[in-house]
Amino acid sequence: MDTGAPPHFTQLVFEVFFRMAKKEFQAESKRLLDLMIHSIYTHHEIFLRELISNASDATDKLYYNAMQEGRTGVTRDSLPIRITLDKDKRQLTLSDNGCGMTAEEMEENLGTIAHSGSLAFKQQMDAGDQDEVSIIGQFGVGFYAAFMVAKQVEVISRAETTGECSRWVSDGADGYTIAPAERASSGTDIILTMKDNTDNENFDEYLDPYRVQSIVRKYSDYIRYPIQMDMPRSRVKEGSDPEKPEYEDYMELTTLNSMVPIWKKAKSELTDDDYNNFYKSKFYDFKDPALHIHMNTEGAVTFNALLFVPASAPFNYYTKDYEKGLQLYSNGVLIMERCADLLPDHFSFVRGLVDSADLSLNISREMLQHDRHLKLIANSLEKKIKSELLGLLKNDRDKYEGFFKAFGVQLKYGAYVEYGAHKELLQDLLMYESSSENKLVTLEEYVSRMQEDQTYIYYACGESPAKISLLPQMERLRDKGYEVLYMSDPIDEFCVKMLRDYQGKEFKSITDGDLGLESEEEKQEIQKLTADNQALLDQIKDALDGKVTKVQLTSRLKSHPCCLSTEGAVSLEMEKVLKAQRMGDEPEIKAERVLELNASHPIFHKLSALVGDKDKLKTYADILYTQAQLIEGIAPEDPVAYANAVCGLLSE
Repeated sequence: MDTGAPPHFTQLVFEVFFRMAKKEFQAESKRLLDLMIHSIYTHHEIFLRELISNASDATDKLYYNAMQEGRTGVTRDSLPIRITLDKDKRQLTLSDNGCGMTAEEMEENLGTIAHSGSLAFKQQMDAGDQDEVSIIGQFGVGFYAAFMVAKQVEVISRAETTGECSRWVSDGADGYTIAPAERASSGTDIILTMKDNTDNENFDEYLDPYRVQSIVRKYSDYIRYPIQMDMPRSRVKEGSDPEKPEYEDYMELTTLNSMVPIWKKAKSELTDDDYNNFYKSKFYDFKDPALHIHMNTEGAVTFNALLFVPASAPFNYYTKDYEKGLQLYSNGVLIMERCADLLPDHFSFVRGLVDSADLSLNISREMLQHDRHLKLIANSLEKKIKSELLGLLKNDRDKYEGFFKAFGVQLKYGAYVEYGAHKELLQDLLMYESSSENKLVTLEEYVSRMQEDQTYIYYACGESPAKISLLPQMERLRDKGYEVLYMSDPIDEFCVKMLRDYQGKEFKSITDGDLGLESEEEKQEIQKLTADNQALLDQIKDALDGKVTKVQLTSRLKSHPCCLSTEGAVSLEMEKVLKAQRMGDEPEIKAERVLELNASHPIFHKLSALVGDKDKLKTYADILYTQAQLIEGIAPEDPVAYANAVCGLLSE
């Protein structure tokens, strides 16, 4: 049938009709779209991050093309991303001034889910220009996050290259239409018509300017282009009485994002106040950090990091509720709030962030694929944290000691776990109270002061340095002028057992059987006294009825009649810790106890006179053993019997 219309007009009408006809997503795309809406993203608010990232990519492409062509007047500030809210229509509109799309590109990029024009552009771009732009999209799926919150998505886009403008409309899995449209300049408008509220979901929140502002600041604060939106403000009404001013509300175009992240600035541009203020506002701490670490690393993996060591431990740090991890950004876009894989447990107190474009993200950009880049970053951070902590120890001792009092237990735990795998890394960071210095000292400082004839690094465990200093075993070491490390944390002895030695010097507990203090003459004298009093020692052991594995004479005591030492791997302090952690019917772990007697003390002569009087000897033995326990901070098994025995002696 002849319509009489010119052939070119007939062809134009046919193309318009064809483009306006509703098209279905491919079967694979339908399934992926359903996944996008219901499974891939954890939080609905992510949709805004994804749309802003796409807008940033489109603007980057235009900016890149302008640089390549030498166009003037094109700056990042002149290419804002605009958010508009219309509560009456229940619409959120996001507009950019980027490169836009032709109808064919809409068909390719929006009609085929998981096709990424940004990735293709990035692959074609010269490597030398990639620092100038920050192409974020990789998978071509982020746009469809909009369907999590919108019942209809409309895209109006004008291509920079041809000036062609088209409208893409879809209400989800049913398909989409593409039709001609009008737009004054190149770029894209994405118009979301929000879903109706349900009992479980409130979609009105995405039409609230303050809620939108908080989402932008959380995820997209460091997008390189201004993200602008009209924000409600209040001002004094013109002409109102100054004494009783009237106020009026108005809307003001506001830039919501910071754009240039502090960690991408040169260190020379920043002051300590800049770092401290950023830390306190970002991580809600009212104290300045003890240390900040600013890294800009290039090489096998390129990343920026800004780390902080808090001045004090968070209230929940040593509880199961504490979550370690660094904020993870990719090209300035927040990917994960806490990436635990970037920090080892022994440095879990560190707070901060890492920004890298080299990470292999999963499809939702909320999680990482575990690849070598992540491990390289984590290894680099671990070494840098140790180096900076050692620098703090050297350059600001008081601040380091404050840090160690807050987090030293975590360092000790790190040196102990995994069979001491991290002890070489952490041992130089450890500090202990010193018997001779009366302050915290490092292992290196202790070894540097060791006497020429000193074989061991001596340490003593207990409830507090004050109580440890009163232990009977301390007298001989004090007389010899040997320094002793006081250890009062439950983890201490476990940690030291795992360290075993430092710079070739073995650790030795003052409660160990042999401290290496006796001369040959003293050893021979003790052996002779032991032989002469073996019957007494055997009777005391029998009287204690299995409480000790051995009773022996010692030369380590001076004014005290007795003390407890141990044999084997479990010490008295370890026994106390393990007992406190014992659950239910678990078997009780006990140290192999040795009762050591001072042969020069008057009490020993009293005991010698009781040989043959089993009842009396048992009473004395029980009292001495219980007193030795009390000195070690161990509660007596039967305090009533102990009290009665003491009263019996007093009444004689």
